Amino acid sequence: MPRTLSARALLALALLAGLVLRVAIVFTDDGIVWPDEIYQSFEPAHRLVFGHGLVAWEFAQGARNWALPGFVAFWLKLSALFGGDSPLVYVRLVKCVFALMSVGAALGAYRLATVLGARELDSVVAATIASLSSLALYFGHRAMSETACALPIVWGLALLLERGAPRWRVLLGASLLGLATMLRLHAAVVCVAALTILVGRALLEMRSATPTTWRRVAEVVGVLAIWAVAFGALDALTWRHAPNVTYAGWFHSAIVYLRFNLIEGKAAGWGTAPWSYYLVHLYSSMPFLSLVLAVGTLLAARRAPGLVLMTLGFIGLHMLIAHKELRFILPVLPVGCALVGVGLSLLPQRADWILVALLLLLVGHSAATRRKLTMGDIGSYPQRAKASAWDDFGDVNRLLFAASRRSDLCGVRIDVAHLAWTGGSTYLHRPAPIYSRGTPLSRHTFNYVIGYRGGPGEVVARQKGLVLKRLRGVACEFDERYRWRLP
Repeated sequence: MPRTLSARALLALALLAGLVLRVAIVFTDDGIVWPDEIYQSFEPAHRLVFGHGLVAWEFAQGARNWALPGFVAFWLKLSALFGGDSPLVYVRLVKCVFALMSVGAALGAYRLATVLGARELDSVVAATIASLSSLALYFGHRAMSETACALPIVWGLALLLERGAPRWRVLLGASLLGLATMLRLHAAVVCVAALTILVGRALLEMRSATPTTWRRVAEVVGVLAIWAVAFGALDALTWRHAPNVTYAGWFHSAIVYLRFNLIEGKAAGWGTAPWSYYLVHLYSSMPFLSLVLAVGTLLAARRAPGLVLMTLGFIGLHMLIAHKELRFILPVLPVGCALVGVGLSLLPQRADWILVALLLLLVGHSAATRRKLTMGDIGSYPQRAKASAWDDFGDVNRLLFAASRRSDLCGVRIDVAHLAWTGGSTYLHRPAPIYSRGTPLSRHTFNYVIGYRGGPGEVVARQKGLVLKRLRGVACEFDERYRWRLP
């Protein structure tokens, strides 16, 4: 009992530390790692709740399901209802929600490891890695589909694969996997893998005392089918008038997304990388812990071969796609952490505390050195490989916060960043046009500029080398030609 209590105390400490660090990041980092962080979640949600926002091509053509923006929109609306009608409030509220979900996924890693037979302390190590590793801390607060679906994936697997679990728990697990697919289409791979594991169990356990019944498998198939219908119905509701729509909009986002990425291969236009990309950058972002993940996963193959194959298969499928980003494999990171716990439990127990202490030191080192992450470490922007991965374009976004408080603002031009790497209307929160560099002053459709020091205009806010300037003598005119499309 004392050993269990000390392990539980360590678990609580690891989760609390992970949450505190994530919340601290929310209030100190306004950067963007990739445009999807804003334009696949925040910006469509802002347009839904407040009536204006820049539209990315995915939401012009219907290549995304509305589940994720709808989730974010709920929090924006809730914030506004309780007086938080300010980007400084609702942006940080949503990021804190995602931070909490990330910590919840770490707890899910503990639960999944326990379900798979890991010892208590080894399950705690799994949760600690998922809570405090540098990669988890870097992405945990970001409003991305990868972050959002990691929680239902790991908890869905933990509930679905628990032997002897009551019926409601298994069906809840299947529902969570269905929800994960609503949030990110790639999670369908996990659904197929989980169902395959259940079918394999049913075949192997037909003559055992407590077999996995075919009725249970059929029930899981039924639940997943219901979620598939929900996916299609949401698309039909939101995309029935989209360009080139087929089947009355049913599964429109999945059709457009798969055609764009797999058939036409257009995602390669944003950059390509060799097959080894994920291995290289898992190591560069977590030098020691990535090796722990690899060894732990291989050791776990004895006890959880299905989940090991699922995890490796998920990463392997992404290796085959030319366009690669490290965030694409984040949905299965908590599962990988759980497999580490399972692998540890297969080692001799007498060395358990020594090995666990060493691993906890490695996790602590990863968390302590998180601020040293560079763009090269996380595999982004090779032309800026040595630049810090933190607070990228954060100065621009803080100046957008400042612009949102200017009552006379009728439009703003951003000269120092492409609009895709800014917070857009979500951070400006004004029904005013946002222009790119090069838009002539003679148009009289904007009266504020975010740029470098010098040049015309009154400086009203500063962020390091950047300023927000008010242009004097501009008689603002309504821009009838402005299209709320992200360039």
